[in-house]
Amino acid sequence: MSPALIAALPFIGALFPGLMIRVGRNACAVMAGFFSLMALVGLGLHIPAILRDEVVTAQINWMPALGLNANFFIDGLGLLFAGLILGIGLLIIVYARFYLSERDPMGQFYTYLMLFQGAMVGIVLSDNILLLLVFWELTSLSSFLLIGYWKHLPEGRQGARMALAVTGGGGLAMIAGMLILGHIAGSYDLTIILQSREAIQSSPLYLPALILILAGCFTKSAQFPFHFWLPHAMAAPTPVSAYLHSATMVKAGIFLMARMWPVLAGTPEWFWIVTSAGLITMVMAAKIAFFKDDLKALLAFSTVSHLGLITMLLGFGTKAAATVAVFHIINHATFKAALFMCAGIVDHEAHTRDIKRLGGLRRLMPVTFIITTIAGLSMAGIAPLNGYLSKEMMLEQAAHTAPWVIPLLVVIGATFSVAYSFRLIAHTFLGAERNDYPHHPHDPGFGMWSSPALLATLVVLIGLMPMTFAGWLVDAAAGAVTGAAVHAHIVHWHGAHSPALWMSVFAVGGGLVLLGLHGSLDRIWLATPRPEAKRIFDAVIEGLAALFARVTEALHGGSLGRYLWITVATLLAVGWYAFRSGSHLPGTRALQPIEPVAAVGWMSLMIASLAIAVLHRQRLLTLILVGVVGLVVSVGFAYLSAPDLALTQISVEVATVILMLLSLNFLPKVTPIESTSLRRVGDAAIAGVGGLAVGGLIYALMTRDFAFPTIADYHLANAKTLGGGTNVVNVILVDFRGYDTFGEITVLGIAATLIFALTETLLRPGPANDRLRTWTGDTQDAGDRHPLMMVVATRIMLPIALMVGIYIFLRGHNVPGGGFIAGLVVAITLVMQYMASGFGWTEARQRIDYHGLIGAGVLVAAATGVGSWLAGRPFMTSNYGYFRIWPLEEFELATAALFDLGVFLTVLGAVMLALSSLTRIAVRAGQTINVEAYDMEDKFEPAAVKEDR
Repeated sequence: MSPALIAALPFIGALFPGLMIRVGRNACAVMAGFFSLMALVGLGLHIPAILRDEVVTAQINWMPALGLNANFFIDGLGLLFAGLILGIGLLIIVYARFYLSERDPMGQFYTYLMLFQGAMVGIVLSDNILLLLVFWELTSLSSFLLIGYWKHLPEGRQGARMALAVTGGGGLAMIAGMLILGHIAGSYDLTIILQSREAIQSSPLYLPALILILAGCFTKSAQFPFHFWLPHAMAAPTPVSAYLHSATMVKAGIFLMARMWPVLAGTPEWFWIVTSAGLITMVMAAKIAFFKDDLKALLAFSTVSHLGLITMLLGFGTKAAATVAVFHIINHATFKAALFMCAGIVDHEAHTRDIKRLGGLRRLMPVTFIITTIAGLSMAGIAPLNGYLSKEMMLEQAAHTAPWVIPLLVVIGATFSVAYSFRLIAHTFLGAERNDYPHHPHDPGFGMWSSPALLATLVVLIGLMPMTFAGWLVDAAAGAVTGAAVHAHIVHWHGAHSPALWMSVFAVGGGLVLLGLHGSLDRIWLATPRPEAKRIFDAVIEGLAALFARVTEALHGGSLGRYLWITVATLLAVGWYAFRSGSHLPGTRALQPIEPVAAVGWMSLMIASLAIAVLHRQRLLTLILVGVVGLVVSVGFAYLSAPDLALTQISVEVATVILMLLSLNFLPKVTPIESTSLRRVGDAAIAGVGGLAVGGLIYALMTRDFAFPTIADYHLANAKTLGGGTNVVNVILVDFRGYDTFGEITVLGIAATLIFALTETLLRPGPANDRLRTWTGDTQDAGDRHPLMMVVATRIMLPIALMVGIYIFLRGHNVPGGGFIAGLVVAITLVMQYMASGFGWTEARQRIDYHGLIGAGVLVAAATGVGSWLAGRPFMTSNYGYFRIWPLEEFELATAALFDLGVFLTVLGAVMLALSSLTRIAVRAGQTINVEAYDMEDKFEPAAVKEDR
């Protein structure tokens, strides 16, 4: 199975739970589990190849010019993490089916879970750092949904926001670091970057890249000083907590440190930053975990501590330490997932997670007690379980690492680890039974304890036979991390002279002592003032929010003029800097003589533009002047041999002027003065400078030749051969840049629909609707709103204009025309019918819904683009051919015509929907509706009659 398909299967699986929940909760869980199982089986098929030191790859060219390719690969490290993500994910799916109540929307839960699973698999299998970054941010978003799944809990919402803020901020830093790394290596493919150790570590950008990447890793894996968010994520349902802490989310940062170990490790900077962060996190979190009374909080801080342990091992920078880190990743995933599920079982059955309200559960919940004891002893590092093996190997590595403070702190951290592990078992399950449990506890059904039982079995099997059940995977993953062949030597006894033995003995003994003194130490802990990370975070967030609120209030006062002023001023400043810092050569093109016609047009354009600026308060006059400007621009396009642009410009001008005239009907004739004289002088100055700057840029471009071929040359040379049309403009719109055009018509349709939606809001009962009903216009002063001559003229124009529109549409691929222009021509023709015969008469004869027209246009254009895939060509690529049907001459048929049909329908529907929306406002404002085609004294009816009908 292709690595790309393995990464895609969880995302495909996310589509089904929301639908299958209608069939039942079991069907929902089965569908989610099926896709996880399929991906896991597909991954397992590659195990033989990985054990032969092969790398399984899949390459999909996405945006090669930008270095963004959808490349995936599976090596030993990817196999390890993907196996943990999919395997434990499958167990979580089973566990969640029985843990979640009937009130919880299970379809939504499994959808979020599969999205999260897919994002994590994408991270560990990506062979392109840009693609990895996409998946990285997707884990933050999907984990936000999972942590805040119980939306009714304030702590759930806050935990989700905190996780998103911290990991999202770290992700932004990591994006910068990864881009620097790709720049140094000259490629964004991981397989190439991992071979560029010398270039990366010798680069002056190594340290900035290292710090930025580690910021992303530390925030994701909750390393000091970013450790505080993870315990607050415990407000999520226990299946989420078990998944986050064992195989996903927090392991993402660990994975990336392991993945980048070959090129980033081995330097003093790496050693001190990574080792220090890991060691501090390990000791601090272990101490905090010892004093936590909430089962999930204790396990959460223990996760932080063990993540610190793994980080510290990776920070040592030796191959032996990296091998131990890989082994402990496996062991931690097995016992921690089991412990979280058992904590959820206790909470589910006893209705509390408070250790001080528990105790004596070993007889009431014997199955849960056995599973928790096995996993808890492994977490404490007690022989012969798997946690003992990796703990002993970790102590051995720490004992041989300088300075001496490192092994000392490691022993302290191990001591607290033993203490909180023993406390978890003893204070929850041992002791006498109580009679004040919130709910009488008992073991749940097999469905809930089967998943942690399987993991506890693995804890025992790996502990007893490590080389059989984990050695091969450790060798493969550690080999991928270190870049060299690894043969791990995992044994239970390292000899009596091993310093790890005595360090372990001290940790176990010290842990027992701490457990015995817990009551006294807990009172001291509670009485001792200490910084609270959550309060610090909340204070920082509040301070930043207040600061940004002041900045926002200062900059965003609701004045569009201010926004434009700041934007234009910034652009001018940047442009001026670029101009001053660059070199300049004189132009190579001679100026053309100015012809009288061009001079007259230019003067007309300047006069009209200046008149708009001076007389802009008079709205009707301003609109007329805007039309003059558009007309002169259209003439200029025609003069400069751009007939397509001229036709488009004049059509747009006519349609927009009519619509704007209707809009002005509801506005005062004169715009009120809102700016001071000084402000208007400043606006004029910035506008003048901006105009001169743009004019200078255009002059510089027009008087210089380009030293390289332009895209225009490509379009001119290939319009006929590749697009099948001689009208280069139309071929560009429907073929070369068809995707752009598709986006533009989609936006146009959205804009028209938005106008309709705003109209609907305006027509609902409310203050705006009341103002409409009291609005009085002067349209009734004219006695001939719909004169007979205009009615007759538009009747004659309609078939002629429709024929012209069809003609323009059909000819557009080879001569000026096309769907956009044809759509405007037909729309203007229909607008004339509204103007001549009135809203009531025209709407009564309307047979096509304008919303449907827009939707049909977008769908036709999309279907044309998708159809190109059937021919094995890129999306929106057109095809054409020449045909001969007797007795006609040879003619051309192009798929671009279908795309142009979609453009035509969308443009026509958008203009008419906007017109219809404005007319409905006029009706609500009190204008009468004619029921005949022309004005007759007794043929008007009030708006309410039309609305009732």
